[in-house]
Amino acid sequence: MIVELERYRVDLNALRARLAEVGDGLHISQMEQELMELKEELNAPGFWDNLDRSRTVNQRISSIESKIEHYRHLQTLCDDIDTMMELADDESDQGMADEAGAELETLGHQVDMLALETLMRGDYDSHDAILSLHAGAGGTEAQDWTQMLYRMYTRYCERAGFKVTLLDLLDGDEAGIKSVTFEVTGENAYGYLRGERGVHRLVRISPFDANARRHTSFASLDVAPVIEDDGKVEINMEDVRVDTYRSTGAGGQHVNKTDSAVRLTHLPTGIVVSCQNERSQVQNKEKAMQMLRARLVELHEREKEEQMADIKGEMKKIEWGSQIRSYVFQPYTMVKDHRTGYESGNITDVMDGNLDGFITAYLKMQ
Repeated sequence: MIVELERYRVDLNALRARLAEVGDGLHISQMEQELMELKEELNAPGFWDNLDRSRTVNQRISSIESKIEHYRHLQTLCDDIDTMMELADDESDQGMADEAGAELETLGHQVDMLALETLMRGDYDSHDAILSLHAGAGGTEAQDWTQMLYRMYTRYCERAGFKVTLLDLLDGDEAGIKSVTFEVTGENAYGYLRGERGVHRLVRISPFDANARRHTSFASLDVAPVIEDDGKVEINMEDVRVDTYRSTGAGGQHVNKTDSAVRLTHLPTGIVVSCQNERSQVQNKEKAMQMLRARLVELHEREKEEQMADIKGEMKKIEWGSQIRSYVFQPYTMVKDHRTGYESGNITDVMDGNLDGFITAYLKMQ
C-alpha cells in the first residue's frame, strides 16, 4: 500500500467540502435558474428587436455559463483524481500516486482562485476597469517609479488574462512617465483591481542620483469601473469643460496634425480625464465621457466606503502621503501592504506582476 494515498484521500475530501462551500457562495443553483429564465427570454418573439437588451442578455448568459462550467469542471477533476488514486492503490503504482498528488495540488490552487469570485459582491465588481497612474513629488525619480508600476500592472493583467488598452500617456521630462490611463478588460477586472487604489511608496537607491543616495518616491493609482451610458449616471454637460489639443503620441499624420485629443474637466468635482488614443476627436470624446462616468462612480463608491469606515470608528482615507503599500529595494527587499499586513520578500516577482497574494488578502479583509 502506498502511504501517501491516505493523506491524498484526506486532502481530496477536504477539497470536495471546500468546493461545495464555494458553490454555495457563488449561488450555483440560483445561477442555473437565472440561466434558464434568460434563455427563455432569448427565444421569445421580438427579443432581437431591442439590440441593447439582447446584447446584455447574451453577455450575461455567456458569463453564467462560464462560471457554471468552471465549477462543474472542478467537480469532475475531483472524481478523476479519486479514480486515479484507486488505480494507483490497486496496482501499487507509485508513479500514478505521485501524479495524483500533483493533480491534487493543482486542483487546490484552482479552488482557491474560484473562491475569490465569492468575494466579488460589489455593485461593479464584474465590470471592466479604468486605471490612472500619476507621479508624485520627486521629479524624474517619481516618474520612473510610475513607469515601473505601469509595467507591473500590465504584467499582472497578462497573467490574469485581461486585455489592456492604453488611453492616455504623458511622458516624463527625462525618463519615466508623468501619468498614464489605461483600460483593463476581463471578467471581474474591477473587482480584482479596486483594492489597488491609493498611494504606492518606493524606497531605493536612485539610479538618477550620482551620489547613490536612498530616495523615497510616491505614485498614486485611481481605479474606476467602466460604466455604460445607461442613464443611471447623469452628467450635466454645462458642468463639463471640453478642451481639445494635439495628440502627442505616435499615430500617423492624422493624429499628429489635428486637435483630436480631448480633455474633460468636471467643474463640480474637479475631476479631469483625457483621451488621445482614438483616431478622431469624436471617438476620443466618447471614450473620455466613459472615463468621466467611471470616475464619478468611483468617487461615489469611495465616499460610501469612507462613511462606513467612519461609522466603524476607523477612517481610512486614500490621500497623498497615506500609502497603501511600500516597495523597499534597499537596504533589504520587501513589499508590504499596510492595510492587510500581507508582505512578500520576492520584490522581483511582485514587480513582474505577481499581485495575487496582495489582492486576495485585501478581498478577504473586505
